Amino acid sequence: MVINEKRHVVGRVLRASTTGFDCGTRSSKIDDKHTFGSFVKVPITDDEAVIAVGLIHAIRIDDDALARELVMASVVDNVALIDQRENRMVPVEIGVINIGYRFNGVMVQSLPPRPPLSLSEVELCTADEVYEFTQRADFFRLILNAKEVPSDELIAAALNYASYAYPEAEQYQFRVNCGRKLAMLLSNDLKRLSHVLALIKP
Repeated sequence: MVINEKRHVVGRVLRASTTGFDCGTRSSKIDDKHTFGSFVKVPITDDEAVIAVGLIHAIRIDDDALARELVMASVVDNVALIDQRENRMVPVEIGVINIGYRFNGVMVQSLPPRPPLSLSEVELCTADEVYEFTQRADFFRLILNAKEVPSDELIAAALNYASYAYPEAEQYQFRVNCGRKLAMLLSNDLKRLSHVLALIKP
């Protein structure tokens, strides 16, 4: 995997709170950049002095009347399938959990001071931003304590995603450091710790 360095818009904010937000796009815009565990960012002030950082934890593709008809058909015509996936305005909702924010250029690993505004553009973080953000691991606690997300799988997906922001020679040590931090946080739940470590094992 190569983390995209160009500006890549994921969608626009539909609803938001300080703990996270949902953004929307259409199915034809979904690609391999819209993945579980991807790091994203969105401005929460008009001057972009404060930018929330989050992780994609859910991707939901809504159905419509035509999709229901096609599902019930015994044979689906390939032309109809391509039209449904590429041309129709099928809505997609992407759930994001907030794990930090950038304030005047400084990364903070805590909940942002307020949520982003509706229709704000959500973008993928660049490799440099992911690298900078993951120099510390305080955000692990936010993910592990989140009730509304599959936290164990999400933290593993996020760390696997983030490892590609590191030079190849640093990736193994990055995973080791993350494992040590997780061992501290989950020292009272060895079964859960073993599961998460198995997920992030190189």
